[in-house]
Amino acid sequence: MFDLIYRFDPNNPDARKAPMTSEEARLLLVQGNRDFAEMTDINRTSKDVRIIPFDPRAFGWGVAAGEAPAQAPFAAVLGCADARVPTEMVFSKGCNELFVVRVAGNVLGAECLGSLRYAAHHFPSTLKLMIVLAHAKCGAVTEAVDVYREPRRYLSMAADPALRSIADQILIAVRVAAMALDMVYGNEVSRNPGYRDALLEAAVVLNAAWSAFCLHREFEEKFPGLTVVFGAYDLSSRYIRLPLSPAGEITEEEKGLFPPPKDEDEFRELATRICRGTLIRTMLC
Repeated sequence: MFDLIYRFDPNNPDARKAPMTSEEARLLLVQGNRDFAEMTDINRTSKDVRIIPFDPRAFGWGVAAGEAPAQAPFAAVLGCADARVPTEMVFSKGCNELFVVRVAGNVLGAECLGSLRYAAHHFPSTLKLMIVLAHAKCGAVTEAVDVYREPRRYLSMAADPALRSIADQILIAVRVAAMALDMVYGNEVSRNPGYRDALLEAAVVLNAAWSAFCLHREFEEKFPGLTVVFGAYDLSSRYIRLPLSPAGEITEEEKGLFPPPKDEDEFRELATRICRGTLIRTMLC
């Protein structure tokens, strides 16, 4: 059992301290996710109470009548629309801390990119971090994986440009994941009964890494104090991580938020690293 309490104290509006650097922001969110994962651990025997402080000014406390509180997020998140991934809760954060953009498959379409550009341009004094947050068992990535494996399924999307645009963007990561699996396990790996699950697991995180790579090129030169990272939320353990080990065996090395690949070679190296991990290997055994 646990109690999650959101609290704001009008007598102490500065109780919540915003991070001053991108690294402080990253560490704050990684720790927030650790707190959330530990608090919701099914094996916890004692009652846990976690208090998330709010700045009361985010609710308009002390703001003149008819005025609105100012936005002051320290991180922007491009996440999936999946209802099982409550973004602020996953990071143990409250109101006016995260600028959240959610879309199926956490793909970087024009509207999402425009929203993130808005955040970068309008909150330059507070925004320190951009995060691409994927999650395990993503339905949009699953559809792209199935289209890749059975190309005839693509015809069913032909008359739906909106849905097709999501799959088209994800197919980049699916193709790279498939190439890495072929390289590590041989060209016959697609015949393995666990291939679909392995391809999905790898494609989920590579899709996030690809979007983060694109955001890195878009923002980091123009906004020197802004850093882009990515990670994948594990629905079982509730840790944000790289999917290298099975649930229950997750190492400290794979927990957290990570810098995106800098170029195509690093993107391929990441794909190979994921496919050589014990999680993928176990699926293919």
